[in-house]
Amino acid sequence: MEPLFGAVLGLILALASPAHDSCTCETNKWAVCAQDGPGNCTCRLAGSDHPVDCSTLTSKCFLMKAEMIPLKEKRLWRPPQGVSDNDGIYNPDCEDSGVFKARQCNQSSTCWCVNTAGVRRTEKGGRSLSCSELVRTRWIYIELTHKRSSSAFAVADVAKALTRLFESRYKLHPKYIAAIKYDPPLIQIRLDQNKKPRWDVDIADVAYYFEKDVNNDSVFPSNSKFTVSVNGDALAIEKLWIYYVDEKPPEFCMRQLAAGISAVVTVVVLTAGIGIAVLLVLRWLRTRTYKKFECKEMREIKAPSLE
Repeated sequence: MEPLFGAVLGLILALASPAHDSCTCETNKWAVCAQDGPGNCTCRLAGSDHPVDCSTLTSKCFLMKAEMIPLKEKRLWRPPQGVSDNDGIYNPDCEDSGVFKARQCNQSSTCWCVNTAGVRRTEKGGRSLSCSELVRTRWIYIELTHKRSSSAFAVADVAKALTRLFESRYKLHPKYIAAIKYDPPLIQIRLDQNKKPRWDVDIADVAYYFEKDVNNDSVFPSNSKFTVSVNGDALAIEKLWIYYVDEKPPEFCMRQLAAGISAVVTVVVLTAGIGIAVLLVLRWLRTRTYKKFECKEMREIKAPSLE
């Protein structure tokens, strides 16, 4: 009887172990998960109290915040003082829903306005800078190149493979994939999402996940390998560029244009001024030489003859 009881107990433990190990987040390797009851696994974002829905993508704002939290057991992390004041990664301010706050500030008194993708859309200013609204990023253009192979892929096959990737890995509905164009080795993808229903993922989050995958810094756990296959052949991505288009134009474009025009005008004026100055100096030198020569001739004419 005892051997039978031991076998039954071992079977129960074996079945229970996978349940315990399955308390992980399938869409966010930075999530910290724990069993808080039989069959109930709760995951929260590293370094914060925000719960994580592991059935979908985590918002880009929460992901950027998690990236700023040093995790000793994971890898070497960039120290907070190593973050430069540029348009790259920063420690963002997020709403409870996970969206970016319209105004972002760094550790000093420098602030700027962002779109729903967390990308700066205004000039940087002080703490008095006001951002009246969070402007939505409605289009995202993705350009990538792949390693050249002996034979190019068919256009339809590439579009099908990428559509399947975005739908299965990033939970993006195909209706938001407006176009995929392929001119070997260049691939262009346009994501279009004018309005985002609550149950759909945001294209900004999709683009961020995709960028991290391509750069070998995936947000997904290590057992979720990133591969793009076209009819069984690997599509090896080499370079990636992402462009964001908002509902309203960025507010710093005209200032930059004006600054550029001012710089060009300044260069032209300085060049013209230097040219005119050189011409005046050359003219003065020629006039002076002519007068000297004229005076010399006059002296020679007026000089008395020794005869």
